[in-house]
Amino acid sequence: MPPTFASPAALAACATAVALTLAGCGSDTKTASSSTPSTPPVASSITDMTAPATPLAPPGTTAPAASCPTAAPATGGTPEWTLRSTTGSVAVTGSTATAAPRVTVEAPFSVNQTQVHTLQAGDGPVVAQTATVSVCYMGVNGRDGSVFDSSYERGEPVDFPLTGVVTGFQKAIAGQKVGSTVAVAMTSADGYPDGEPRAGIQPGDSLIFAIKILGAS
Repeated sequence: MPPTFASPAALAACATAVALTLAGCGSDTKTASSSTPSTPPVASSITDMTAPATPLAPPGTTAPAASCPTAAPATGGTPEWTLRSTTGSVAVTGSTATAAPRVTVEAPFSVNQTQVHTLQAGDGPVVAQTATVSVCYMGVNGRDGSVFDSSYERGEPVDFPLTGVVTGFQKAIAGQKVGSTVAVAMTSADGYPDGEPRAGIQPGDSLIFAIKILGAS
């Protein structure tokens, strides 16, 4: 969903996904979630035009992990972040070493200001605003709770420069430490103000991402 895909995320080379794209079919109902999209990922992405072809981590930087966990998250437990809006709410639990994150939405959910929450703090270097990063992520549309894209579903991280993704993704990652798991609820203005039809995102849709920062350079 970079501002250029209008711009979060296609995989280098075989590119399949949408990374910061937003999805959804309107719905006035209640819930959603999870690590498994009901439809295949949209074929466009956060980094359609910017995915680097070379490794992210030269000497002195943190090397990214090779894969994203694909197992469904455990049920139950207390969410690591809960955020309520005037019409709905979102509850997020970050990924583990073996399972994808859980994002549960009481729809419709929207925010009027982008909010970032660190679910699990890493101990790596701080990510610069102009860094190229490697992440695992899942994106959910607040309007109907649908998963519009997930690198966890594909089992592969996505590499992209922060200067090539939508503003909300930049706000979520820049300033965090490598190894951190973060969640962001972004406004339409920080995502796709004009919508992104390929991902089912409509103008005005707020998006929620659960992101694991694997590496940065």
